[in-house]
Amino acid sequence: MTTTEAAARTITDRYVAVWNEPDAQSRRAAIGGLWEPDGVEYVEGGIQFRGHEELDGRIARAYDEFVGSGKFHATMADDASRHDDLVTFTVQLSTDEGEVAWAARVFVLLGETGRIREDYQLTVKPLAA
Repeated sequence: MTTTEAAARTITDRYVAVWNEPDAQSRRAAIGGLWEPDGVEYVEGGIQFRGHEELDGRIARAYDEFVGSGKFHATMADDASRHDDLVTFTVQLSTDEGEVAWAARVFVLLGETGRIREDYQLTVKPLAA
């Protein structure tokens, strides 16, 4: 693994861990360490979540619906790459059997502190109804 790949993997491992974190206090702390205070996540439909409070609400709801329910856990495809302050990878909702039920290509733009300033999530495999 190259230095660039290792740097990308550090960010992506922390990103996926946030979505799997069951403890609300630990999740909030992880969000604070991963995103800039005014960091924003953009998802389809023009929806955005700005700042730690909105990100925490979004991630907590997703955790409750998908991970906390026992249906899935957040995983990552082995495709992380980094170029300067841009990291890209695929995040997934997977079953215990390893089946990928949903996937999105994620592009994160890092700020000067190394935390996420902008996070773009583009669905590449929609969740079946």
